Amino acid sequence: MRKSVLLIMMLFTVSMAANAQKFALIDTEYIMKNIPAAQSANEQMQEATKKYQSEVEALAKEAQKMFQDYQAKSSTLSAAQKTKTEDAIVAKEKEAAELKRNYFGPEGELAKMRDKLITPIQDDIYEAVKAISQQHGYDMVIDRASATGIIFANPRIDISDEILRKLGYSN
Repeated sequence: MRKSVLLIMMLFTVSMAANAQKFALIDTEYIMKNIPAAQSANEQMQEATKKYQSEVEALAKEAQKMFQDYQAKSSTLSAAQKTKTEDAIVAKEKEAAELKRNYFGPEGELAKMRDKLITPIQDDIYEAVKAISQQHGYDMVIDRASATGIIFANPRIDISDEILRKLGYSN
């Protein structure tokens, strides 16, 4: 009886080992920080963000000033002048909102810039991860930067430096 239990346990252990999956870990933030083109792209996007934000804020401030002037003068304005001024304020606010959407929306200038500058780098990283995963037989590669549930990972399964070498960047 004891031998059969041991035999079953050994078979179970062997079958579990045969089904074990190989995992690897990457850190895309680390990889991106070590790729000069990615750093340059991030700097360009930050500069564009500041520029676009200042333009949107200028329009919003202009609308706010128009509203404050309207409030100060509203008692002296005729009904037609009030309506005209209110329409101008609403138009300026809409203009600011439209500009914000054109710059920061899902199909705005920043999204287009990101697609042009960052997406090709991310595609290269993906292809390198895919090639290394197939070469080493990894069943799954987890990104430390986006997997908030990782509390600890053994550094030996981190293949970030290998990805950088595959892309032609040494660390």
